[in-house]
Amino acid sequence: MIRGSTPRRSPRLRTEGSPETFPRSTVNVTRTAMLDHLKTLDLHFQDRPQTIAAYLLPHDDGAALVETGPGSTFPRLQAQLADHGLTPADISEVLLTHVHLDHAGAAGHLARHGATLYVHRDGVSHLADPKKLLASAERIYGDDMDRLWGDMHPVPEEQLVALHDEDTVPLGTREATALDTPGHAAHHMSYVIGDVCFTGDVGGVRLPGEAYVELPLAPPEIRLNLWRESLTRLRAASEQHNVTHLAPTHFGIYDDVSAHLDRLAGVIDAADEWTAETMPNLAENNEALRDAATAWMQDLASANGVDEATWERYELANPSWMAALGLKRYWNKHKAPSTS
Repeated sequence: MIRGSTPRRSPRLRTEGSPETFPRSTVNVTRTAMLDHLKTLDLHFQDRPQTIAAYLLPHDDGAALVETGPGSTFPRLQAQLADHGLTPADISEVLLTHVHLDHAGAAGHLARHGATLYVHRDGVSHLADPKKLLASAERIYGDDMDRLWGDMHPVPEEQLVALHDEDTVPLGTREATALDTPGHAAHHMSYVIGDVCFTGDVGGVRLPGEAYVELPLAPPEIRLNLWRESLTRLRAASEQHNVTHLAPTHFGIYDDVSAHLDRLAGVIDAADEWTAETMPNLAENNEALRDAATAWMQDLASANGVDEATWERYELANPSWMAALGLKRYWNKHKAPSTS
């Protein structure tokens, strides 16, 4: 398993065969509010604001990023760092929630500037050699691959650290606690740093000024039952770590932790019901299924106060046609009645 033999900040993480009482960190950990130190970097995906975020946390020993965004927005990431007096070479740690291209596509770009990359243990191989990941994405996006996602470079193995549940990563006088939170992807991590939980996609998609939380349902690993369990985990972690804010990658920072998770749980239930009602009739008709998924998601958003213009912004951050593909695979693999 790749651990990173000489990571820049020498984090003391669990190694194979080590006891459960492994050292958590070598620093005096600061557990105070971090909101004043946290910077939201708007990557302007497809030249639209508030679609994909990376989160910047400068600290005593360097600067950490949560997420990198895709390769296509790396120039924008560089510009955003410059606004804070930094360059990519100043980034010492990158914490990735999962390896989907909108979250980790620029990981190799940061690695070329010296950063150490932290990711779920099952995501490590895809960063070291992204060929399979890119081939899977190309089957979905086709000729739009380069326009949407740009280049994804491999990350050298010595710059990769594989994370397990509740591993901690020292960030100066703070630390990030990794939480194994599957549902959107099997290899999904959330991170608690101070009083903020970075939820990647498992915390849903939400736009600033809106209460509605949408489900990102891209294939191939949607598991709604595991997603529910992950929400339970996020609630417990929020109480344990006194989390006051959630920071989903799509998009922004929110202070209504309990209400946000409750709304997301309701949408998961709605997705399960819609899947059970729709898939038996439309699973083999992809065009009709996509139309039905779009209508369902738009109706659900409208019922929760989302107007037409805002719906279009949700669509850019989380295309509804992806839900048709993701839920179809979920149905076929995990829910469809057996014909044997």
